[in-house]
Amino acid sequence: MAARLSAALAVLAIMTAPAMAEETALLHAAGSLRAALTEVAKAFEAAGGGKVQAKFGASGLLKDEIAAGAKAEVFASANMEHPQALAADKRSGPVVLFARNRLCALARPGLEVTPAALLDRMLDSSVKLGTSTPKADPSGDYAWEVFRKAEKLKAGASATLEKKALQLTGGPASPPAPQGRSVYGELIAQGAADIFLTYCTNALTAQRENPTQQIVALPDALAVGADYGLTVIHGASVPAYQFALFILSAEGQRMLAKHGFAAPALPQ
Repeated sequence: MAARLSAALAVLAIMTAPAMAEETALLHAAGSLRAALTEVAKAFEAAGGGKVQAKFGASGLLKDEIAAGAKAEVFASANMEHPQALAADKRSGPVVLFARNRLCALARPGLEVTPAALLDRMLDSSVKLGTSTPKADPSGDYAWEVFRKAEKLKAGASATLEKKALQLTGGPASPPAPQGRSVYGELIAQGAADIFLTYCTNALTAQRENPTQQIVALPDALAVGADYGLTVIHGASVPAYQFALFILSAEGQRMLAKHGFAAPALPQ
């Protein structure tokens, strides 16, 4: 991994030079990175690296926008596949693994649920199960991976979970997240879902805003990790390359770690 990161850094470094203060780096990033990369961007700007203009959303939808010609320079995705698709289409440079996350279950207050009982609770017909939207949002794809793992524990579980899952976020027609609030915490608070499969970082944010909501770790047999990929779109400005380097720097990686992500570029 260190070799891959070093090689990608070298490629990016060759293409960088001192930034022009008036230039702006255009960032498209997964919604789960909003808090972390907003902080990283502020630190980058404070260090004189130029401005960062960010758009956050479902990675699959952002990838489609970029592929259709949307103006973007740095793409930070919640999976590796979407940036790799842009690279394969010759729209971007190398793809670097820059952060890792995991899936957790966010549960409403009062619901009796433990990691050992989580699958039974998700299968319970009286329990509303929320997910993001597969294909449009990697979080939904990861939830479907949980369902496939559930099939190995209980025959028929995958079909049952896919049928009952409420795709409440991450789709083209999904309502926008409330300003300054966790959409997952709000959905649980409103009763739209009793359990929501989301990233552990999102669950932590929701619980900070709603302290009585529960975070339930997925048991080992259902556990799913998420690898986040970073790429720079061809023709990007100098500040965009420098911002990508800043995300991969020790300072940027420490900020990601502070927000609950595993940061693979930090020294072990």
